[in-house]
Amino acid sequence: MNSFLWRVKRAPPHPPSYLFGTIHVPYTRVWDFIPNSSKQAFHDSNNVYFELDLTDPLTISKLTSCQLLPHGENLQTLLPRDLYRRLKRHLDYVKHMMPYWMTADQRGRGLYADYLFNAIAGNWERKRPVWVMLMVNSLTEWDVRSRGTPVLDLFLAQEAERMGKTTGAVEQVEEQCHPLNGLNFSQVLFALNQTLLQHEGVRAGSLQGSYTTEDLITHYNCGDLSAIILNHDTSQVDSFKDCSPRCKK
Repeated sequence: MNSFLWRVKRAPPHPPSYLFGTIHVPYTRVWDFIPNSSKQAFHDSNNVYFELDLTDPLTISKLTSCQLLPHGENLQTLLPRDLYRRLKRHLDYVKHMMPYWMTADQRGRGLYADYLFNAIAGNWERKRPVWVMLMVNSLTEWDVRSRGTPVLDLFLAQEAERMGKTTGAVEQVEEQCHPLNGLNFSQVLFALNQTLLQHEGVRAGSLQGSYTTEDLITHYNCGDLSAIILNHDTSQVDSFKDCSPRCKK
């Protein structure tokens, strides 16, 4: 079976290392499709390193801080008036719809719509526009309904800690934040506007998401590396293009 697991061989007596490609969706959506070879590699490894250490409260605190505008600025004074109004209108719509989007299981676990909205979008007026743009993309009905279940990375990190493995991160928060925070302001405004246009189109019923999380999960579960990760312009890794999916939608 195709999988997103690579083995890095080393000269004996050193054991191999592994590189595993994860996906930021609830682990329950993909876990049953992950081949046993990948699960065995995880089980056999003594040290497990993730993109970021999401089990560390300091990491979460730094992620939150880096998303904030400097010097007490807020979006209302930073964004063009029309863009700010459209953003606020969309977030008001999401807040209104959230009780209808939530599942009975979420409510049974004590999740409330207001709490969930504040957990995702609280303090949005103090966030940098690029992070607000990413936040808007995570406020769809699908994403809201999946909240409360750890994404695959976090699940593996929790499992690694439970099993007594040494864990760590290959990146610091700053390495993820600074490139995004350093984007050109006009580019960020363009991206935020395009994001809002897409979500407004979905709300109006005139537009379907051209590429959805469901599509991504399907290809991931099928081990379809060539269809998702590589496009026709990628020439450095042609050897991967022979990978074929083992299931279809």
